[in-house]
Amino acid sequence: MAEFEYLEDVAALEAHYRSPKDTSLRKVADRLTPEYRAWIAASRFLVFTTVGPEGTDGTPRGDDGPVVAALDDQTLALPDWNGNNRIDSLRNIVRDGRVSLMFMVPGSDSVVRVNGQARITADDALRQQFVRKALLPRTVAVISIAEVYFQCSRALMRSGLWTRGDDSADLPTAGQMLSAMTGGEVGGPDYDRAWPKRAAESMW
Repeated sequence: MAEFEYLEDVAALEAHYRSPKDTSLRKVADRLTPEYRAWIAASRFLVFTTVGPEGTDGTPRGDDGPVVAALDDQTLALPDWNGNNRIDSLRNIVRDGRVSLMFMVPGSDSVVRVNGQARITADDALRQQFVRKALLPRTVAVISIAEVYFQCSRALMRSGLWTRGDDSADLPTAGQMLSAMTGGEVGGPDYDRAWPKRAAESMW
């Protein structure tokens, strides 16, 4: 592994950067303003980041409508729909409630970020608010907002995320990656062929 000289303290790090502009500080709110609420309500996709004793975890979350519900101007609710049952994020939250959410809306180069504290509930009344096709989420993460703000759009502009088209043609498939990790015991073409139907039947 290559050796590098690392920046080991905040003063050394800050010496490499200019001071943040006033706007980058004033955009931060401690609750949902009408503008931030409207933006988050339009988002069907977010990246959910948690932290626990084993390290960090970042997971995509998506829905066919708003990916979270605003319970009030300082509280969001994120349902946990059908997945792989690893519950890495949920396990982290039970032990360390710190979370970050990064909301995206297709076509917009802005990103809205929320930092706060989360707790997990299986409350039936709250779960009923998210009913889909007669199914309920297993649990709901209730997130107390500490700060909400929009992110500089340069990252999405640089990447051309919404404008460059489909770059996935030559990527390894999920079946190929799974086969490689298991020495061919599972995965492969059969997994890839079966997955779209299996996913569609177990979406919520």
